[in-house]
Amino acid sequence: MPEAANSFYGLGIAPRLLEILDSLKFVTPTPIQHKAIPLAIEGKDVIGIAQTGTGKTLAFGVPMLQRIGQIKGKGLVVLPTRELALQVDETMQKIGRAFGLRTAVLIGGASMDQQLKALHKNPHVIIGTPGRILDHMEQKSIDLQEMKILVLDEADRMLDMGFAPQIKRILQAVPRERQTMLFSATMPKDIIKIA
Repeated sequence: MPEAANSFYGLGIAPRLLEILDSLKFVTPTPIQHKAIPLAIEGKDVIGIAQTGTGKTLAFGVPMLQRIGQIKGKGLVVLPTRELALQVDETMQKIGRAFGLRTAVLIGGASMDQQLKALHKNPHVIIGTPGRILDHMEQKSIDLQEMKILVLDEADRMLDMGFAPQIKRILQAVPRERQTMLFSATMPKDIIKIA
């Protein structure tokens, strides 16, 4: 068995998920993964400071998949850009495919029809940018009351891009009883307020 200190073993990850991480050659957790995964798997709220490219997607993706399986809820991942949303979806698909994970990516500049089709398939995880998530809320094509897990990724970038009012509306629409994971490269006062 791999040495626990330098592997994903011992972080509370279910055996089947560990096998998938192994098969995808994810062997050594990054510092943010090592700290965030055990807390998030327990259902605790997590605030993480980490730059882009430090493995945040697995830091929230692995616990989100495991907890969705346990609590039968849904997850919402809010990010600042289309590119990031597509990258997160790709990673979530890789680790969740074996469990039949269904996702919907809600981003501007993409077909509303395709997004509605994905939403009609009752996805486990919705990944999107704030503006397009609000478009769907206004059209009543999503109900954020079903979200048991909320992830705000690159929160500082979202605020820099002027998304504070949209984030506030999303936070008002998700249940108060939920798990929240917030990741940001910096921790300005506005982020602390959201947290």
